[in-house]
Amino acid sequence: MVNVAVAQVKWSADPGHTNARFDVKHLGISFVDGQFTKVEGTVETATATSFNNAKVNFSIDVNSVDTRIEARDNHLKTDDFFAADKFPKMTLKSVTFKNAKVKGKYIMVADLTIRDVTKKVTFDVTQNGGVITDPWGKTRAGFTAKTKINRQDFGIKYNDKLPSGVEAVASDVDIIVNTELVLN
Repeated sequence: MVNVAVAQVKWSADPGHTNARFDVKHLGISFVDGQFTKVEGTVETATATSFNNAKVNFSIDVNSVDTRIEARDNHLKTDDFFAADKFPKMTLKSVTFKNAKVKGKYIMVADLTIRDVTKKVTFDVTQNGGVITDPWGKTRAGFTAKTKINRQDFGIKYNDKLPSGVEAVASDVDIIVNTELVLN
């Protein structure tokens, strides 16, 4: 038996061009959106041009939540939602990252951990414009990953309801991760 070493190409998320966003229905009539501004991540690939079978590993600082309303951000950090004092990080680690049937599209199954609860989540991933060399000579690639989760599956049980029975904050949350990767 011959051991073959496979070289790994390492990419890092550019912190100035990476965020994790969310949208959630509020009072059954509108949406609240926000983002986490401190996102760190790495991606490993077999080559600098193909992301099939990539290994993705991201960490999100819960305290960086930003909905443009300080009081709401502070509430999101409490035990009603993220319990940031006990669980300051969310993590995302790919299980599989496979080409979809359309060029530049991937399906990623990942372990998403929120509040120390880990669930498998499927993301639709789009590579935005291929791999490029920027004006400073660095190799870059951009991606957008989207999914929907039920926040209650991750221990976020906030459950205020209107007199009509409608949830003040819906259980379903749309998640969008935008990242610009830089080849190390």
